[in-house]
Amino acid sequence: MASKFAELAIDCADPVGLARFWCAVLGYQVRHQDEEIVTIGSPLVPEGKDRPGPVPPLLTFALVPEGKTAKNRLHIDLNPTDRDQAEEVRRLIELGARHADVGQGAGVSWVTLADPEDNEFCVLATRCP
Repeated sequence: MASKFAELAIDCADPVGLARFWCAVLGYQVRHQDEEIVTIGSPLVPEGKDRPGPVPPLLTFALVPEGKTAKNRLHIDLNPTDRDQAEEVRRLIELGARHADVGQGAGVSWVTLADPEDNEFCVLATRCP
């Protein structure tokens, strides 16, 4: 078996606040928290390390002193599962996201948003399993 994608680490100024936002977005729960790091994961797969095959990745938010300075080179794409894209975008904005312009231009099928610490992410138009 090859390696599996298990975790995405995100540097931030407020690990607790950002973890709270992403828990609400993804339906995740806090798995670990200390003064500088918060890790969240899916409640449906409480221990993915020992499971064969793909598992929903953990997100780890780590406190760093420096702020974000440029567009992310890696970002999360979200796929709405129980509502259409416009409804999901409205929900995410109510949670604290905002529209972001990263040069995507007009006529694209996704909506680019930013989380409370300005990390860009996209909401896709089509639903996939």
